[in-house]
Amino acid sequence: MTPLQDVHELLPHRFPMLLVDRVLDLVPGESVTAVKAITRNEQCYRKAGAHTAATVLEYPQALLIESWGQTAGILATWRSPDEESAGETGKVMLLGGLTGITFHRPVLPGDVLHHRARVFHALSDTVIFEGETLCDGEVVMSVERMVMAFRPAEQLLPSAG
Repeated sequence: MTPLQDVHELLPHRFPMLLVDRVLDLVPGESVTAVKAITRNEQCYRKAGAHTAATVLEYPQALLIESWGQTAGILATWRSPDEESAGETGKVMLLGGLTGITFHRPVLPGDVLHHRARVFHALSDTVIFEGETLCDGEVVMSVERMVMAFRPAEQLLPSAG
């Protein structure tokens, strides 16, 4: 496998919604493992005080799903450096649906997450993923299925008139 580009080159997301820090392993068309470090500097903690209770500091589940989904998106759109990326073909990545999301324990600042996503089934413009997120080898979230669809950007623009 060729060296991976920076995550910001693989996803259209930017601060504060770029929620993947680094890709550790990627097998094109099969699987990806990426890292997300949770810190007190996250936007979701900006109003938390120094003595905020741990339950308040639980990383929001919606952001955990988004971070895992971005990891799956890297796998879905991966092209070697000499190939055109999905973004260059004018397609937009859309979440089609999620099933079987299980949260096994809270995620807190200081946790380093390893998102693992695998292709379950791929069609021409739709990919179905499965996987999990681990912290210190313990599963903190599992994803039975996530559907991601790619649609031409011009089809998503509002019609003029």
